[in-house]
Amino acid sequence: MKRISEICRRLGSAGGFLLGKKTEQPAELQVLGWELGRWLTSDKRRQMLTGEAYFAGQQDILRQRRMVIGRGGQLETAPNLPNNRLINNQYAKLVNQKTNYMLGQPISWESDCPEFADALGRIFDRPFMRLLKRLGKDCYNQGIAWLFPYLDGEGRLAFARFAGHEILPFWADAEHTRLTGALRFFGREIWRQGCLQTVWGVEVYGLNGVRLFGWEPGLGRLIPWAWGEAELSLGQARPYLQRVSADGSIEGFNWQRVPLIPFKLNESERPLICRVKSLQDALNTMLSAFENVMQEDMHNTVLVIKNYDGTDLAEFRHNLAAYGAVKVKTIDGAEGGIDTLSVDVNAGNYQAILELLQRAIIENGLGFDSKLDRAYRAANEMNIKSMYSDICLDANDLETEWQASFAELLWFVKRYLALSGQGDFLSCGWRLIFNRDIMIDESEAIDNCLKSVGLLSEKSVIAQHPWVNDVENEMRRLAAQEARHAG
Repeated sequence: MKRISEICRRLGSAGGFLLGKKTEQPAELQVLGWELGRWLTSDKRRQMLTGEAYFAGQQDILRQRRMVIGRGGQLETAPNLPNNRLINNQYAKLVNQKTNYMLGQPISWESDCPEFADALGRIFDRPFMRLLKRLGKDCYNQGIAWLFPYLDGEGRLAFARFAGHEILPFWADAEHTRLTGALRFFGREIWRQGCLQTVWGVEVYGLNGVRLFGWEPGLGRLIPWAWGEAELSLGQARPYLQRVSADGSIEGFNWQRVPLIPFKLNESERPLICRVKSLQDALNTMLSAFENVMQEDMHNTVLVIKNYDGTDLAEFRHNLAAYGAVKVKTIDGAEGGIDTLSVDVNAGNYQAILELLQRAIIENGLGFDSKLDRAYRAANEMNIKSMYSDICLDANDLETEWQASFAELLWFVKRYLALSGQGDFLSCGWRLIFNRDIMIDESEAIDNCLKSVGLLSEKSVIAQHPWVNDVENEMRRLAAQEARHAG
């Protein structure tokens, strides 16, 4: 993605020419509108929306129609046939499994400065962990999710979560590590003339603050945003931070960076649905087809009709379904009657295909089938690690990306702590630990911790103990316990 300023310089100054046509809007806004319109219909955003829809159960099978060969040899819809649309949402199970594995337990912080570790514990509290878990689901469903740091009404640092399909980023490098600006596309429902309508807005994030515009889908351009009686003119930026002075005046400040932190699933920012969509669709199709065949009790038997005393097949089917009987007659010495040719349905074939598809979804999605492995394996450490090997590899990619994201997030946290007078921790080091929610052999882990006493520091041993979540808090408890015993 090219930088906005570079594109604007090529187009000319504000009010210049765009694609050979004279325009009234500044060139920057024309480029932003063009980029947004192109992104709204892009394959990348469509994949994001698909992942979100499949997680919610809105899958392609719901639009399925039963088709038969018509009189002209062309396929046509058959509304009289059973058309089940069953969903076995293995994809949602995979997303929940991965999210709980990675973010099911609270994250832990280690720092060479205890005061900084305590401050991080206050900021990244339980509500933040809930937000982080939802951010993880957005990340798996859409490939990328965003966190926006801001100050709430009481002046405390807070965070807002933006879905990947809402944010159009403008990167400064090909590796997508430095952000120069972004657009946020969102909808709001308002009452207008007695009707509930959806209006579309666009927030433009930059180093000079955030600007607010409206969006006209038909024209594909940015317009002044009106909300009630308040209207922001084009180009008016709102600062990210505000401080009320003693005289009641409001002073605005901006971060030195664009306050949008990307949390990526992998380096390609591709959602999980890209790996398993075809398999999930095939699973739904086979399950629905099996149910359709089971309901087609009259269609499973081919009826050979001799001298039917009726007008057409429609009347024959109606009489057979309504009365369980039909009338036949003898013509020219040929007796009437009905013979049947049974079409057997092998349920074992469907079951085998369904099991193969479920297994393929797990393998391609890099998850694990705990039920199968627990049934055939002993619960020792080596078997547990083998069972979690695929999901661990996938989680390693996520952790690599998220460690870099938290490094960016802590840049804002440290400056907030300094500005709010809670301490200068700009030079303090830190370490983030994701406590993955994995089944372990606790007795073996505790035994290894005991054997490591004297070889490793007490803090390192405590950090590996399966019963400890907060290392710093446990160290303080041990110190208090030793003080009581000494006294």
